[in-house]
Amino acid sequence: MKQLLLLLMIISGFTYAEAQTQTGIVKGFVYEKANGEPIIGATVSLKDKNKGTQTNINGFFTLSKIEPGEYTLIITSIGFENLEKVIKVEADEANTQKIYLEKRARELKGVQISAKREDKIYETKVGMTRITPKELKILPSIGGEPDIAQFLQVMPGVISTGDQGGQLYIRGGSPIQNKILLDGMTIYNPFHSIGLYSVFETDAIRSADVMSGGFGVEYGDRTSAIVNVVTKDGNKKHNGGKIAINPILAKVFLEGPILRDKEDSSTSITYIASLKHSYLKSSSKALYGEFGEPYKSKLPYTFTDAYGKINVSSSNGSKINLFGFSFNDRVNYQNTSDLEWKSNGGGTNFVLTPGVSSSIISGGFYYSDYKIGLTEADNRPRRSEINGFDANVKVTSYFENHSELNYGVEFTGFKTAYQYYNFIGILQEQNDYTTQVGAFVKLKKNFGDRFVLEPGVRVQYYASLPVTRLEPRIAMKLNITENIRLKAAAGMYSQNIISSKSDKDIVNFFTGFLTAPDFEIQKPDGTYANNNIQKAYHLIGGIEVDAGGLEFTLEPWYKYFGQLITINRYKLLPTDPDFSIETGKAYGVDFTAKYSKGRYYVWGVYSYGYVDRNDGHQTYPTPFDRRHNINILASYTAGKHYDWEFSVRFNYGSAFPFTQTQAFYENVDFSNGIGTNYLTQNGNLGILYADKINGGRLSDYHRMDISMKKKFVVSKHSVVEASGSISNVYNQQNIFYIDRVRNKREYQLPIFPTLGLSWNF
Repeated sequence: MKQLLLLLMIISGFTYAEAQTQTGIVKGFVYEKANGEPIIGATVSLKDKNKGTQTNINGFFTLSKIEPGEYTLIITSIGFENLEKVIKVEADEANTQKIYLEKRARELKGVQISAKREDKIYETKVGMTRITPKELKILPSIGGEPDIAQFLQVMPGVISTGDQGGQLYIRGGSPIQNKILLDGMTIYNPFHSIGLYSVFETDAIRSADVMSGGFGVEYGDRTSAIVNVVTKDGNKKHNGGKIAINPILAKVFLEGPILRDKEDSSTSITYIASLKHSYLKSSSKALYGEFGEPYKSKLPYTFTDAYGKINVSSSNGSKINLFGFSFNDRVNYQNTSDLEWKSNGGGTNFVLTPGVSSSIISGGFYYSDYKIGLTEADNRPRRSEINGFDANVKVTSYFENHSELNYGVEFTGFKTAYQYYNFIGILQEQNDYTTQVGAFVKLKKNFGDRFVLEPGVRVQYYASLPVTRLEPRIAMKLNITENIRLKAAAGMYSQNIISSKSDKDIVNFFTGFLTAPDFEIQKPDGTYANNNIQKAYHLIGGIEVDAGGLEFTLEPWYKYFGQLITINRYKLLPTDPDFSIETGKAYGVDFTAKYSKGRYYVWGVYSYGYVDRNDGHQTYPTPFDRRHNINILASYTAGKHYDWEFSVRFNYGSAFPFTQTQAFYENVDFSNGIGTNYLTQNGNLGILYADKINGGRLSDYHRMDISMKKKFVVSKHSVVEASGSISNVYNQQNIFYIDRVRNKREYQLPIFPTLGLSWNF
């Protein structure tokens, strides 16, 4: 707690106002003229001066310490017309600009996805990939509707365990070790049971940052990765949206102004609203009937997602958002298992640009509630719930030469309720209240165009245990030449939240949430842990190379999980401990290549990885331990008017491990002790597993998807798009899991042709 108070005192010592240096500030926001959405990564500079910067995720920029006088401001961004604007700078004053860029007509037709030179030189971006809406729509999408869940699978270091009930594992971390954020709010289960779709509406996404390791001090309470999804503010110019239908789902997306943006100094109010519903459980019989068993009636999935947002933007670019969501999912294998989860919540966040300052203040308050229930053939219901609030305030101060100072504080409080019967019927449950406080400070210093250093420290206080963690982190980049860059990051990480899933599970739809207990847990060596916080250490390196239209990235990485708290899933007696401690390590290397020019876009990823856990008895590979993973994505835009698009994706993954079966036996219930009548009792079927956990390997996984899209322009704001896609083109039988008792293989999706129709207006 002392470390937290010290860091808060340091943070409170920073002021927002610039020193009186007889210089001025130019700051503001850059927007897209057609809809008023912020433009990320636009370059803003002063003509004939060595001063420039880039816009952040809110379109914000600032140029500080400018001598009084008249200047020409130059604004450029890929896909937009360049703009020059004459401005006047006064001493000790801020010149605030709202700038609107016109789309280039040609760029509307081509792919043109490329990182900016400034972004590569002045940002460390170790282990980070930014997904844009344009990239999301390139991927061949099952059903014709793109989804971030499908695109995440082609990211470097990301392993997907399957199409049905599949989870995403990012560089050796399990799903519970990944924090998924939507507009700053934690989403506890972002992926539906049919692993092809997430809860996020693609047409509402502005950007999504995937941080697969080595992430900065502004993120806490997770030990592996961060996925930060940010939604649009809504069209500030005119009402519009999208209606789409295909054999899997139907959706409606709407956006527009309540109070129109007039591009002067006026205030604007906008909205976005989305609703999508999957009826796959009803349509699957018609879709799969011709394939017969084992596919017929094997997809009993359904989900409904709703999201709404109101944005109020002021004359100086400051804004506040109000939003709410409802996500629901159900999968019902009749007479086997019936699982349903619901997630509801809402919140508000804001961005402020105070006075004569080069700082921007952001923050928010959020509340969410997540419930999941599972009923299986044994009639023992499993239940889990987590609900609570998050609040944070963050300040970013911008200095010369792309340098920044970031600091902030976060408060979290939530309740967990958990009830689970293990495989022999022993009840495991928890009802707990948890409070956490985090504070951080980070400095990004650019030394010319050659070296970027980004040190930071986070203090995380877990009040319910109680434990205070001091977590230093650092990132850096060395620009050897304009086209060759070295980068590295390292840091300490921790988290409190625990999943009911085990790293020994191969298929498990039920995701329960708990917190670390406040009592001592015995380690495998017989000693007791000093505290029950889960801990990890990251070390990541990398090299970036640009060669003409090609971009290459090579990143070796290593993660050591020094303490993992897990539920004792193999508890045999009520006196056995409820929790156990494991350790683990993961390492690998990711190679990424991208080419984007004109009508062509090609993306290739090769990942090598090794992931294991040690439970004190043996070291075993996790079910997501995949040695080799290859993803190739290619897209071509055709036609005189660029109205045809052809895409293909190929994925190859080496075999996942599993625990082999040695024998079956009659499992007699001796709960009555010596009074048990074992001569007349009918026991249950017991399975004797191999001594080596995950000692076997399933077969390799590979799949090819293709898609074709055709646009029909009705008017300036009305476009109809017809799409056709085939997933698993050559009908590869990829293993989902093996039914041990019946010795029967269950498979992932077979060849899956679909047609879709959408109307953008």
